[in-house]
Amino acid sequence: MKVIDLDTLAYRAKLVRASDEHKGNAGKVLLIGGDAGMAGAILLAARACLHAGAGWTVVSILDQASAEVMTEQPELMVRLATLGDCAQVNPDVIAIGPGLGTSSRAISLVSEALHSDATLVMDADAINALTIETDLLELLRNRKTAKTILTPHPGEAAELLGTSTNDVQADRINALQSLITLTQSIVVLKGQHTLIGSPQSSALECQEGNPGMATGGMGDVLTGSITAIAAQGIFHQLNLWESTGIAVQLHAAAADHLVARGIGPIGLTPSETILEMRSLLNELL
Repeated sequence: MKVIDLDTLAYRAKLVRASDEHKGNAGKVLLIGGDAGMAGAILLAARACLHAGAGWTVVSILDQASAEVMTEQPELMVRLATLGDCAQVNPDVIAIGPGLGTSSRAISLVSEALHSDATLVMDADAINALTIETDLLELLRNRKTAKTILTPHPGEAAELLGTSTNDVQADRINALQSLITLTQSIVVLKGQHTLIGSPQSSALECQEGNPGMATGGMGDVLTGSITAIAAQGIFHQLNLWESTGIAVQLHAAAADHLVARGIGPIGLTPSETILEMRSLLNELL
């Protein structure tokens, strides 16, 4: 199996910005999630998106109380989630799922996102929604393959496939291929040596990463990072497959760089990883 290697990914150079670029060239993103008690998930995704270079980062949050306290990151444009946000914001990329919950309101927001023409990143409860409301899975399969990314961890993958987490982990390649067949999407199967695959591309394996990444919020950071790189890629001639590979590799490599400096693995935080990703991305370009 081929591995992702940023040292040999010539297309990362496409992210270099011309001197006359404006924020529109870096893309507009909409992140949807953050129900009561889970606002940290969407905030981490949004911070990752911001620090990975998205031009506009709009957060559509379900919990009103949390929306009112997100002013600590004034660069984020925060709004209370309502149906119609996808059309009103008109984003280049939508990410949905971190802290979303599985309420009827959440399911409706997932449906709206799936109906959108924007590039879509689905994580966490947005993936869980596919098993709760089976019509959503059909909507997903009917989207263009090059427009959707799913980022399940092994447990979410098992739910989608109607199997156990142990079975997914026992044969991750087969699980990845089954998820691709089921969803007709680009799939990022998280875990040790994260796998990426799509109906059009052979699977890739990320060989970086470390046990310090096994902490709440790391997946949210990955979601935000994929979203930001995908948004920039639209205007920099990167396709969604290439953008996904860059983001996955950056995420894992940043965690490894931190551990190499004695920051972790125990106690390594997603917030630290966000800032290290920014540094690493700028070093690579």
